[in-house]
Amino acid sequence: MPEPLPIRRRLHIEAFNWTLYALQNAGVMIWDLDVESLMETARRRTGLTNFGDIAFHEPLRRLVSSCENEARLNSIGRLVCREDILQLLCNRLEIQRDLESWPDIAGQPIPAPIFITGLPRSGTTLLHNLLAQDQCEFRAPSTWEVMFPSPPPSAGEENYKRIKRAETNLAWFNVLVPEFRKIHPLSARFPQECVAILSHSFLSDQFDTMFNIPSYQSWLEREDMRPAYAYHRQFLQHLQYGGPVRRFVLKAPNHMFSLEALFGIYPDAQIIQTHREPLEVLPSIASLMRVMRSAFSDVVDPVAIGSEMIRFWKGTLHEFLNERKELPAGAVHDVKFTDLVSDPIAVVGKLYRELGHEFTAEAEDRMRSFLSSHPNGRHGNHSYATVSFGLDPVEVHQGFTLYRERFGL
Repeated sequence: MPEPLPIRRRLHIEAFNWTLYALQNAGVMIWDLDVESLMETARRRTGLTNFGDIAFHEPLRRLVSSCENEARLNSIGRLVCREDILQLLCNRLEIQRDLESWPDIAGQPIPAPIFITGLPRSGTTLLHNLLAQDQCEFRAPSTWEVMFPSPPPSAGEENYKRIKRAETNLAWFNVLVPEFRKIHPLSARFPQECVAILSHSFLSDQFDTMFNIPSYQSWLEREDMRPAYAYHRQFLQHLQYGGPVRRFVLKAPNHMFSLEALFGIYPDAQIIQTHREPLEVLPSIASLMRVMRSAFSDVVDPVAIGSEMIRFWKGTLHEFLNERKELPAGAVHDVKFTDLVSDPIAVVGKLYRELGHEFTAEAEDRMRSFLSSHPNGRHGNHSYATVSFGLDPVEVHQGFTLYRERFGL
């Protein structure tokens, strides 16, 4: 196979990358990717030592090894990778300190959480954003509080500083990955999906989206995800502490990958699965991954990404459809993407009835306001060529035949 072509970037990003490279070569700035060094730096930054359950050690070791040996990180990628891991470690230290300070966190109930899942680019984000508008009925984790969860958000006084800090981080991300906002706009106050919460256990697909780490991803697909969901529950308890108990509404396409672990930790969970034609979805997913990885590595192979997308999502979706047959009646609610985009309020109203909630006029007004103030494509159109990723329409149709026929796609 020929070597993938080098990435072409905007001039200011390329200049920043080379500046970092020069500083690193001169020994002015050193960004080691070493587990012990990372953990020690996190301890030093926080003044804390207790990371909680040590189950994260092996996932972290495998992640760091794969990033170091396979990801072909450029200078920006190396810095981002190191700082992301450090922030996750610092969050763990601070969450554990908070648990020791407020032991009642561990007793917080998380009743019947709602998990939105489905193929990426199938309306999961839109649906998550809409349900999050009803703050009387539901609780959706915000991006800022997932980035910087300590102390529990009910403490209030520190929240504004953390929101501004998250906004600054997202502004830098938009500078480094300018095309991303066309695909998936970010905001400190928007709901955050669960891959960012699961990342604190270092068992998360978020890392594979950012970096080419096949050894880690292959290992992850064979792992028991129950420790990740156990920490996910602890994280939700932390966010809820001191506030009213509301029903969490959560979202991640990758929940399809871990249904057994999810229900092992949340036996009363409810699932909303969105559905969209795979041939419309897969090139968009591949484009998102290409955009992300191209910011952090100088060599990215779009055809390899396309092949990986077919393999992973075909296997994940078929396994999920088999496993959901074993769930209690009424545990899964289906939503077609075409219905959601044509009449989102009608779809949400139907879901409220199925989930046992009253769809109030106030909630509907908040959702309509969100839709009018956040039109699709406000940051520009997401354009991509299916052929760039080596995706054969016939292969895609054949690979997802059972799924397409079952849901009339």
